[in-house]
Amino acid sequence: MIRVVVCDDQELVRTGYVTIFGAQPDIEVVGEAADGRTAVDLVREVRPDVVVMDIRMPVLNGIEATRQLAGHGVADPVKVLVVTTFNLDEYVYEALRAGASGFLLKDSTPAELIAGIRTVAVGDSLLAPAVTRTLIGRFASRVQPTAPDPEHPLTPRELEVLKLIAEGLSNAEIAGTLVISHETVKTYVSRLLAKLGLRDRVHAVVFAHRAGLVPGAGHL
Repeated sequence: MIRVVVCDDQELVRTGYVTIFGAQPDIEVVGEAADGRTAVDLVREVRPDVVVMDIRMPVLNGIEATRQLAGHGVADPVKVLVVTTFNLDEYVYEALRAGASGFLLKDSTPAELIAGIRTVAVGDSLLAPAVTRTLIGRFASRVQPTAPDPEHPLTPRELEVLKLIAEGLSNAEIAGTLVISHETVKTYVSRLLAKLGLRDRVHAVVFAHRAGLVPGAGHL
């Protein structure tokens, strides 16, 4: 059972989420919040598997709430799926930097929202390839490049997988591209995330672009 907390300042939206998620046999809504401060307190209390977070909320906005729940230095971070009406690069980028594991728009279908919950719950990222390339490509050139830890170098195959992740490919697509099994791809992904100290695929995408592993990324 995937335990979910819904955070949105619009009661109608929260009710819709609760209805959609509650109808699923593997999802349980364990709390609701109408502002960011309440969301942070509630999530710390009930420890859900996934937090569905709006960006524009009173008292504390969704990006700052995400940072407090999943950002750098948080001892026991939770997985946050940002769902918002604002399709602005700056919002998406800041949400990811704050620690979000995925990003969807509120005009997503119920099926997409449900799939998003399940995707984030298992530790995968949730960004469409086109969004990934446009967003990270646009902002990567502004960020100081970093490099993998020399104490834990990636193997050539792990580096190849990282580059394909950064291009927005799913595990299944990577498996098809490299002609290896889906389980093998998952193993490579887990290993490279561990070596680089990254939390999930979203952060692997950001890392790859910052490290200059995607040719021409800054011009997408």
